[in-house]
Amino acid sequence: MRSPRIVIVGAGGYVFPLRLCIDILSFPELQAANLVLFDINAANLRRTYERVQHVVANHRLPACVEMTTSRRKALRKADYVIVAFQVGGIEAYRCDVEIPRRYGLDQCVGDTLGPGGVFRGLRSVAALKAIAQDMHDLCPDALLIQYANPMAINCWATSEMGIKTVGLCHSVQGTSAMLIKRAGYRYEDVSFKCGGINHQAWFTRFTDKDGNDIYPKIRETMLRQNPSPFEGDGRNGRRRNGKFVQTGAEHHVDDDVYYYERVRTEIMRTFGYFHTESSHHGSEYTPWFRKNPQTIEAYIKTRWDYFLISSGRETPEQQRRLEEMTHGPLQCSEEYGALIIHSMETDQKRVIYGNVPNDGLPGSKGALSISNLPANACVEVACLVDRNGIQPTLHGPLPPQCAAINRTNINVQELAVIGALTGDRDAVHQAIALDPLTGALMTLPQIRAMVNEMFEAEQRWLPQFK
Repeated sequence: MRSPRIVIVGAGGYVFPLRLCIDILSFPELQAANLVLFDINAANLRRTYERVQHVVANHRLPACVEMTTSRRKALRKADYVIVAFQVGGIEAYRCDVEIPRRYGLDQCVGDTLGPGGVFRGLRSVAALKAIAQDMHDLCPDALLIQYANPMAINCWATSEMGIKTVGLCHSVQGTSAMLIKRAGYRYEDVSFKCGGINHQAWFTRFTDKDGNDIYPKIRETMLRQNPSPFEGDGRNGRRRNGKFVQTGAEHHVDDDVYYYERVRTEIMRTFGYFHTESSHHGSEYTPWFRKNPQTIEAYIKTRWDYFLISSGRETPEQQRRLEEMTHGPLQCSEEYGALIIHSMETDQKRVIYGNVPNDGLPGSKGALSISNLPANACVEVACLVDRNGIQPTLHGPLPPQCAAINRTNINVQELAVIGALTGDRDAVHQAIALDPLTGALMTLPQIRAMVNEMFEAEQRWLPQFK
């Protein structure tokens, strides 16, 4: 086997870059890989480097591990480029969430849509543009594996730059496992079909090993477990527990905080289908669940605030996690990244869910993976992976009501991409004005004032808007 050159951009992250390296090294065919760790923060980079080196030494692997703060040095002759950064770090993220809160818009995450997601996208695309220019020069055939949010905006923009890109998330795996377990089935005995956009892809089919439709059982289970807080006498809407609970970055199907599902179940009650991102995230992408504190309290059991979680990375719990990963066995997680690299290197065929251009079907000019979503959108669909790379599959049309909800989000994504690539401030104002939650809470003059304040606060990370 050859030794692929795998570059991790943003390798100074606290946990995830180490997780990616362990996933890669868990495959014998990849244990001689050249792992190149790149970050602009030298201290954080060295922390990850030393832990990866310990894993390699502990398991006596032939892998070569490099670290560098030079992007061009890292990308030279790369086979795979994994992006896992957060441009601007906690300082920029604070602006994403705290400025909108002053205007009455409370984002519990703020990394995918809305003002927080759009501005994170603007910062990310500025960095991705420089990476793409170097990739065209130094590794034009490399695959860019995108893990950074906002996934759809980032992948859409990178594809526009002419870079082979796939965006990866774990929401399909996590949500499908949660639904299947709650309905009383074993995961390995159930097949499903899913498609849409990142953080809002729709499960349209569940069947057991005999081909029987088990979606009715899943619907019945979720509706029974998650009654609407505003039906009946209204008692379901009263606050149960308002304290903030910090949880880890990996979510287990039994996590009652992360998988408290009144929001997604309420959406399913009206629109018929369950979607992929948690109720915390999902409450931000529609106009119905974050109108006022009372509604938020009725639908969200315990506040899950990702900004606070991100601000408290170096907790004893996180330290224990890092130690367990560093000294533990080589086991692959649910993430798709290492699976893709292994399939492309060995030709072992796999199906993963990836974020890809809707018009990216191999050998099918003009055909779309999801026929009732825009051709230029970034969609999340099943993809075949082997030595030929990422090959999106034909999903077919979504139920029209599900496609309609997706299109409200795609409107924001498209204008955010235009603004990020061209430096058009008007496109950014328009993107955020079209965000469903922002539009439900704020007037157009308020939105203009908020966006201008965010531009001023984040100017140093937005070189395209000089």
